[in-house]
Amino acid sequence: MSLQILVIDDEPPIRKLLRVGLATQGYGVVEAPNARIAREALAQVAVDLVILDLGLPDMRGHDLLRLIREGHPDLPVVVLSSRDDESGKVEALDLGADDYVTKPFGMGELLARIRTALRHQLAVQGERALFQVEGLSVDLVRRIVRLNGTEVKLTPREYDFLRVMVQHAGKVLTHAQLMSAVSTSSDPQYLRVYMRQLRQKLEADPERPRLLLTETGVGYRLRAPDDAPRA
Repeated sequence: MSLQILVIDDEPPIRKLLRVGLATQGYGVVEAPNARIAREALAQVAVDLVILDLGLPDMRGHDLLRLIREGHPDLPVVVLSSRDDESGKVEALDLGADDYVTKPFGMGELLARIRTALRHQLAVQGERALFQVEGLSVDLVRRIVRLNGTEVKLTPREYDFLRVMVQHAGKVLTHAQLMSAVSTSSDPQYLRVYMRQLRQKLEADPERPRLLLTETGVGYRLRAPDDAPRA
């Protein structure tokens, strides 16, 4: 049976684009033009992932996201948002969205984000002890970090930040989420300092990071294995 994706968007052209694009990849699609129908669908259909447009006609998208998280805490949710709505993206991520895609978007990018969100769900259900992407490997059991086979020495705080990002690889983490996870100062500058130190140790070119990615105005994301660019 194919994975079922619930598309919640009030724009028919967007729903058609998603229906066709997702179907070509073997996904089943359930459509909802508003929050009311979306909630009915969630009560009646076992879906594997939700694509949620924040601009709904009958309910604020963030409020619907909160309801989804209350009833389905482990259900992956990818949010669709406007290009200039940084505060909306941050709020959605803080409410538990797994990722966001900015309109207008390419189908290839959305499919990659969907694969990452689904993979993250599996990791949550049974976390892998060894994380690997490109030349980076993190052994979460032995607390050993290697880059291209060579062990990298991290400070305890640097490792704490990296561990949280590994546990949520592919998912955008807001500044607040990262700071809360490691119980440090709430000053974003504190986080930037540690991220800069990690990039100095883990990136071939710290000024052009390929692993520890910045989501401007939102937070950071560790590249997931399927996210890696291909030559």
